[in-house]
Amino acid sequence: MFVQVDFGLVRDARGELQPKLVELQAFPSLYAYQGPLAEAYIDVYGLEALGLKYFLSGLEASSYRELLRRAIVGAHDPENVILMEIHPLEQKTLPDFLLTEKMLGVRAVDIVDIKKEGSQLYYERGGKRVPIRRIYNRAIVDELERRQVKLGFDWRDDLDVEWAGHPNWYFRISKFSIPYLQHKSVPKTWFLDRLEEIPPDLENYALKPLYSFAGLGVVIAPKKEDIAAIPVEKRPYYILQERMHFEPVIATPFGGTKAEVRVMYVWLEELTPVLTIIRMGRGLMMGVDHNKNMEWVGASAGFFLE
Repeated sequence: MFVQVDFGLVRDARGELQPKLVELQAFPSLYAYQGPLAEAYIDVYGLEALGLKYFLSGLEASSYRELLRRAIVGAHDPENVILMEIHPLEQKTLPDFLLTEKMLGVRAVDIVDIKKEGSQLYYERGGKRVPIRRIYNRAIVDELERRQVKLGFDWRDDLDVEWAGHPNWYFRISKFSIPYLQHKSVPKTWFLDRLEEIPPDLENYALKPLYSFAGLGVVIAPKKEDIAAIPVEKRPYYILQERMHFEPVIATPFGGTKAEVRVMYVWLEELTPVLTIIRMGRGLMMGVDHNKNMEWVGASAGFFLE
């Protein structure tokens, strides 16, 4: 139901900018936050007269909100729909959770506060039980495992609940998919256990665990020892990917800055691109954790003229 596709901007042999696939994830991104962020840029910098667009597929604020309502709330009362996350008040994406509630009336609920009775899920609010009919999932499996979070239910149970983006898709449409894709915009990628020989120029590759998030566990320019250190039984869960050298296309007061374009999709009747996020960085990788103590980096908004 929710798909993110990240493209890095690189130069080809002719010196022209081209998009290269970095990652794809069947997992929600900043669907409530990104629109207001773009609108804030327009307001603060006085860009109204330029006629800039930021929604894709001909969407406007009202039609986008309705599409998101259909995807997240469905046919239910928003009170019985939750945004499920691990300790949401501690997450960097809290602004998106608060805007989701403002836009759709869907509250963020800590996954540890969800209880099960029979096949029903509920949480307690104001001293009363609130039944959960539909879940907008923002909880990431590897974070659950890393933190050793104890749950009151198992999403593999036969639950009387609908999913706005079932957690299983996180495993299927992910780095797991990339070795199967053949396209000029897709870097060469192999499952580590299917690699016939280790390339001699490992400085031109990246070693990535399949199911990590936010760049955790990624090794840029790995050494043979890094590969040898991965146990044989865990190698099906790693990929070796052709390394991309992002072009520093954006001039800032701190020098050229690299950019990655995230295209955000909602998949109901058809796969529909809805918004973009422009991620900027000068670190080895994109993302907050890899660009600390820097200025003019981080997430931004993309605009275009029709």
